[in-house]
Amino acid sequence: MEFQISAFIFDMDGVITDTMPYHLRAWRSVFAAQGIQTSHEDIYKREGQKGIDSVRELFKEKGGLYTGIIGQRLLEEKEKIFKRIFKRKFIAGSRGFVKKYKTQGFKLALVTGTSRHEAKKLLPHELWDCFDVTVCGSDVQNGKPHPEPYLKALAKLNIKPKEAIVFENAPFGIRSAKAAGLTCLALETSLPASYLKNADAIFTSFKEIESQVTFTMI
Repeated sequence: MEFQISAFIFDMDGVITDTMPYHLRAWRSVFAAQGIQTSHEDIYKREGQKGIDSVRELFKEKGGLYTGIIGQRLLEEKEKIFKRIFKRKFIAGSRGFVKKYKTQGFKLALVTGTSRHEAKKLLPHELWDCFDVTVCGSDVQNGKPHPEPYLKALAKLNIKPKEAIVFENAPFGIRSAKAAGLTCLALETSLPASYLKNADAIFTSFKEIESQVTFTMI
């Protein structure tokens, strides 16, 4: 498999940072306090979505009584728990992949549903600085699966969709990338391939991508 591109666009949680297990624990804790039981799939399939949208949708799905005030309080409590339990970990091979292609002169963008303030805490400075463009949850009106986050990244990079490859690990992120006209490669870091079928190709790891895909500069 070969692609001629000028840019790579990365999701963060589950693609670069191995943070999803901590998000899962925090989400399940705050929903349980509301009498709502959530599964691994309930949380992981929404990765990339704005937090308040996830809260509202899960209340609706599980039959809970939702108000804007309840939703905001729950979201704030979830963030407190996440910050307390979080440990900085990375998806195997992600940092080396980012640095390799940065060195080769490709443009790099980060597109995450996490707020800019929090995203900068999750990535070390030397990794954050590898990205020419960053689009965070606080930068958009519509989060994933809406195409706005990826369209904004393309505009900032000043490139066409065919000039970039996206790396995602969740259905909403894949839908967002595809709706923006981008080619999307999915990683099975959080969910099995059955959840990632809308991606252009699915891989188990960055190591597998490196062994099966060639990227050349336009």
